[in-house]
Parts: sequence; structure tokens; C-alpha cells
Amino acid sequence: MSWYEDLNLWSGFSEVLFTPERERLAADVVATSPLFAFAPESRVLDQCCGVGVYTVPLARHGYQVTGVDLHPELLDRAAAACADAEVKASFLQVDAREYSSPDAFDVVVNMHTSFGYFEDPEDNLQVLRNAHRSLSPGGRLIVDLLSKETYASWAGTPKIVDVPGGMVVMRDRILDDWARYRTEWTLVRGNVAEHTSLTCYVYSAAELRSMFEQAGFEEIECFGDLNGGPYDGAATRLIVRGTKARPA
Repeated sequence: MSWYEDLNLWSGFSEVLFTPERERLAADVVATSPLFAFAPESRVLDQCCGVGVYTVPLARHGYQVTGVDLHPELLDRAAAACADAEVKASFLQVDAREYSSPDAFDVVVNMHTSFGYFEDPEDNLQVLRNAHRSLSPGGRLIVDLLSKETYASWAGTPKIVDVPGGMVVMRDRILDDWARYRTEWTLVRGNVAEHTSLTCYVYSAAELRSMFEQAGFEEIECFGDLNGGPYDGAATRLIVRGTKARPA
């Protein structure tokens, strides 16, 4: 079983992965970022939507949102979050490598380093190709992640994150000449410790731009934060946006 198929990561470490702070950030980004100023009632595909951190605020703003994820338990939580917020969204249990719906969406988003999971680089490229195929002409894909440049500023030093009743110790290791990284997490509560790990590809802005080009996107832009700031030495994230060309 690959690490992303292990529900223990997503449920057992939920308090680290899906925090109230992340929900507040997502709501603020959708409400204020120029990158998320979509046309009214845009059809939005939320790739790897998880528990609906972005699905909920996107739906709240009147967009027609479809969330896809591999885990039905996470989709159930996303649907419950939408119900609590009194908004509507559709959900599909499907692998991002396999799902596309030709010309069905105006926007595709892939948020918070939910890209680069797969061991075969071609599988990661296929996720972008599926997004391109799912967009209507003129539609846009937004991918948000930690890049090599941003990750390098803090990788390697163990970190401790407090959670209710305990803490999580995080350790990072660079693999394959900076092609991938491995993160190991240990959740400690009292005398009980739980362990999990994930291994993911890490891309530079130039590498991800090239992948967007291979997937067929044009008008590719890189940003350094979720408010659309420049991708420079002060960047905190890598956000890449590409457009599906309209017919000539």
C-alpha cells in the first residue's frame, strides 16, 4: 500500500493536516485573493479535496464545486462540512490519475501540496493532463505547493507541533538529489506514540512550469503566495497557474 492510501495518515494525524487555522486561511484566500476571483457560478474541480478545506469556502462563494478524493471517509467529512456550512457541493471517490471530465469545469484547483504524491513521475504529469482535459477552453488550473526553493529554507530541522493532549514531532529528509523528500511524523500522547511517513516529489518553479507546458497549458504564471505576490526570494509558497487555450 502506498502512503497516500493509508487512511491512518489522514485520520490519525487529522489534527495536524486539517487545522482550524488552515480552514481560516482557505476562507480568507477564497474571499480576498485575486487568484480566486473566478466568474460568478464558475464550475470548479477541487482535486484531492480531502475534508473540504477549500471546497466549503468555494461553494460558499457561489461556485459550482466538485471535490474528488481517494478516501470515502474524507469525502464524508467534506460533505458534512458543507452541510454544516449550509452550502452545496458534489463529491466523487476517485483517483486523481484516473479522473477527467472533458470540458466540464472552468477552474481546477489542487491545493496545499496535494501534488507530486505518485512514485512514477508520469503519474504526476497525468494529474495535470487530466486537469487540462477537464477544463473548458479558457479555463485555468491552479496548483499550490511547497517548492524546492521554499522547502529548502526550513527542511532538515526537526519540528514540534502541539496538538490536543500531545504533540507531533516532524522530521524531513531530502532524497534522490532533491527530486523527492520524506517526512516522518510521530504523534505522542501520554505513553502512546504513533508513526507515519510520506514521500513526495518536490519541484522547482521551472520544473513545474515545464510540466504545465507538457500537459498542454499556456499563459503559465508563477506566484510566491496565495495573494498573487511575485515568486522571488521572499516567496512562501509556489502557486502555478495555467490556462487551457481557446480554439484558434
